[in-house]
Amino acid sequence: MTFVVDESVDKQIVDDLRTANHTILFVAENSPGSTDDEVLTLSRKRNAVLLTADKDFGELVFRQQRTNAGVVLIRLAGISAERKAKLVTNAIFQHEHEIVGSFAVISAHTVRIRKRHSQSPYDR
Repeated sequence: MTFVVDESVDKQIVDDLRTANHTILFVAENSPGSTDDEVLTLSRKRNAVLLTADKDFGELVFRQQRTNAGVVLIRLAGISAERKAKLVTNAIFQHEHEIVGSFAVISAHTVRIRKRHSQSPYDR
């Protein structure tokens, strides 16, 4: 699976996903300082799921109806980077086919997945 990973995500998560053979474009490595709008646009252009810990992407996706290939929001505050990486990698492994085109939230004990309504490729 291909991911655009926002700067808000721990490097350990990026490393673990790469080890699991996912294709990762890490914003912190390639275009640090990008705005949320630029990151979401990049993920759409690459047809990649966006991985973030920034709740502002919910605003872009739901209120502004911005199209995307899927968003995974990580809500794991207060957990070590190693534990976060394991939880995220396992959740993605278990729900890989469900998160494409969805808005998923990974927390310590649950993974919530909300399917988006299909939109025209000509939408924003």
